[in-house]
Amino acid sequence: MKKEWFVLHALTGQENKVKKSIDARKKLEEMGEFIGECIIPSERVTEKREGKTRTFNRKFFPGYVLVQLALYDDARGIDPSTGKKAVFARTWQFLRETPGVIGSWLTQYPQPLKQSEVDAILLNKPADAADKPRPKIDFSVKDTVKINDGPFMGLTGVVSMVDPDKAKLKIEVSVFSRTVPVDAEYWQVEKVAPEELANAPAG
Repeated sequence: MKKEWFVLHALTGQENKVKKSIDARKKLEEMGEFIGECIIPSERVTEKREGKTRTFNRKFFPGYVLVQLALYDDARGIDPSTGKKAVFARTWQFLRETPGVIGSWLTQYPQPLKQSEVDAILLNKPADAADKPRPKIDFSVKDTVKINDGPFMGLTGVVSMVDPDKAKLKIEVSVFSRTVPVDAEYWQVEKVAPEELANAPAG
């Protein structure tokens, strides 16, 4: 049975609840013929806060869940009772009864995503690089940063090279009146805001 990708509008913060409900009920109600994969488009990012580094999933589209559905019954064509494309009643009822789903799903039939839209979203799925979290903050050459970990902790320097694939930087710092290149990972440093530089004591 042909399945297409659709976007479900969910209560913000309940995206995981919606996904778990769909996955569990699909098996319980034997709906595998009508309901396919359900995903929450997200990416893994890392950030450092108060000296601690954490990795977490950040949703691309908060409040939305993607699901594969056999919703429209092409064999029946137009439903004479509605004048619209015929739908599989089991699929429609299943989604309407999913906790946390809101919006047009409760009142009107949605349009499937275009293949180009699906490709753009799925290419950014975290599963493609689950073991390689992307730092939350991106750095550029000439950024001023403060080192928060390692032997040069506490020093401030200027970024001279960025390696985004390895999440590493080369930083020029001043040690005993000499400029020294220091290698550091993204999570070991933090950007220094322009106002902090302006208020820093001279010398």
